[in-house]
Amino acid sequence: MESRAILRSVRLSPRKTRLVVDMVRGKGIQTALSILKLSPRPSAKLIAKLLSSAVANAEQKGVADVDKLYVKTIFVDGGAVLKRFLPRAQGRATKIRKPTSHITVVLDEK
Repeated sequence: MESRAILRSVRLSPRKTRLVVDMVRGKGIQTALSILKLSPRPSAKLIAKLLSSAVANAEQKGVADVDKLYVKTIFVDGGAVLKRFLPRAQGRATKIRKPTSHITVVLDEK
């Protein structure tokens, strides 16, 4: 039985978030959480919280054993990009792009 959790419009770059997501894909829940706990990246804390939410969803659905769960699929999609401008010298302006991400986690039993 699958359980899923989705985190939308997080102010993190999808490219940087995918680096963290690739470390935990296919791993067991305990292993994935310990990897994320030791990771220095800012997105690791949010992904760990999202994994915990997916585990809670699995418990709510009535999965037989939570310890047998593993990360079946986890992926990051790009969200809306906030576009800002920064004034520069001689009347010019520079674009600033502030990307957002949508992170999806699907857990399943082994």
